[in-house]
Amino acid sequence: MLILITNNTLADRAGTELYVRDLARGFLNRGHTPVAYSSRLGEVANELGAAGVRVVDDLEMVTDPPDIIHGHHHLDTMTAVLHFPSTPAIFLCHGSTPWEEGAPQFPRILRYLAVDHACRDRLVIDHEIPQDRVRVVLNFVDLERFKPRGKLPDRPQRALIFSNQANEFTYVPAVRAACENSGLLLDVVGRASGNACAEPEAVLGNYDIIFAKGRSALEALAVGTAVVLCDAAGAGPMVTTSNVAQLRPLNFGIRALREALNAEVISHEIARYDPTNATTVSGHIRATAGRDEVIDELLSLYHEVIDEYSQMPEPNRVAEQRAVAAYLRDLAARLFQRDHAMQRLAVTENELEVTRAQLEMIRNSRTWRMVTRYAAMKQKLLGPVQSIPGAPHERV
Repeated sequence: MLILITNNTLADRAGTELYVRDLARGFLNRGHTPVAYSSRLGEVANELGAAGVRVVDDLEMVTDPPDIIHGHHHLDTMTAVLHFPSTPAIFLCHGSTPWEEGAPQFPRILRYLAVDHACRDRLVIDHEIPQDRVRVVLNFVDLERFKPRGKLPDRPQRALIFSNQANEFTYVPAVRAACENSGLLLDVVGRASGNACAEPEAVLGNYDIIFAKGRSALEALAVGTAVVLCDAAGAGPMVTTSNVAQLRPLNFGIRALREALNAEVISHEIARYDPTNATTVSGHIRATAGRDEVIDELLSLYHEVIDEYSQMPEPNRVAEQRAVAAYLRDLAARLFQRDHAMQRLAVTENELEVTRAQLEMIRNSRTWRMVTRYAAMKQKLLGPVQSIPGAPHERV
């Protein structure tokens, strides 16, 4: 089967990019022919090519029509279904909020998939996709890559933040404070921290507790570490035998991150560390969240869609054109909103620059020098009282 997989980028090592990589490798192992398409190629595209998966940034390079289009992201999915006018498609939503994850409605997109309940609700409620056309296909982990670590220690010693969103301006300080309170050494891996990791499977097993969400959390659980759900959006619980069944359909994601990001909340979850419980959770994940099960489910779905399409009348080109017109109308509105937000951001940045310049002028003015000189004299004569803003450590 020739399977065309679309994605908005195959450059950086992030969620959907790595999903495409692992999915395509899985299809290749089963004897199918996956082709990955994106208008922006890079590191992940190179990994795919090295694994024997064909990667293109121009659909003219795909001379044989695919049997099925597996679409991620509306722009790229619509590009593919319009380029191949006789191929059915499915669309998989990976995010409940990003604009690129919005679902395009088109006659030849016969099924809509979601990686968790939040994405399913977006498809059904926000995009009004009929429920009988929507299915949840939970995220997976490549168990051959993420192998079990050795036995966890009775007391945790090393912790890791595993996220592309983590840096000193988001939630690293809160996690670090909690780890210091608990006697844990903390490291950070991810793009925003400047410490991206090409082979996390070689790293995760070196830690006892990992702070992560989504697919990163799933990979850490498969390795066998204790996992506290945490990311820039908020803090969640430690994954245990009592909550893993509820957290899995949430993709260990946004709906599980309900607590404030502060050291007290995170310290409370660290205190729940139980090596035996964590090992049991890992065994459950390895038994239920492997890639092979998802490959089986998707291939079955592809055959279902192809069979359904083969029994349908010839494509209604008028209906397809009207669907494209509706999509473009919606896209124009979204782009206008996005441009307006970017313009407001630019105005705000300019206003901040003006404010900084004005403050600098004040600090360099003769009046400011007189005020600070007066402050120093008064401190010397009268002793310390309250400080004037901008006069460092001086009191008046």
